[in-house]
Amino acid sequence: MSGATRPGGFASADDGARWVFVGALTFENAEGVLEAARVLPLPSSHVADLSGLDHADSAALAVLLALKRRAAAEGATLAFTAAPDSIVSLARVYGVDALVGV
Repeated sequence: MSGATRPGGFASADDGARWVFVGALTFENAEGVLEAARVLPLPSSHVADLSGLDHADSAALAVLLALKRRAAAEGATLAFTAAPDSIVSLARVYGVDALVGV
C-alpha cells in the first residue's frame, strides 16, 4: 500500500485542551472531516495541531476556514499550529496566510 494516505480527522487531546489532526485532508474526505469536527467541543486552548496532516489539497483550507468561522460563531477563536509546508504554500497562493499563522 505504498503511497496511500491515511483517512484523516481531528481528535481531542490533552483532556480537550487541543485538537490534533492525523492523516489526509483532501476533496475526497473534506466533508466527512468537517462533519466529524462539528461534534467535537472546541479545544479549551483554542489550538488545533496540524503536525499530523500528511496530505492535503485546497479543500483542507476550506475546512480550516469553516472551523474558524464556527469558533467565531461560538464566541471563541481557533488557531492552527504546526501546519505542514504544503498547507502553508496553499494558504499563500490563496491569500489566507494568516489562517495558518504565517
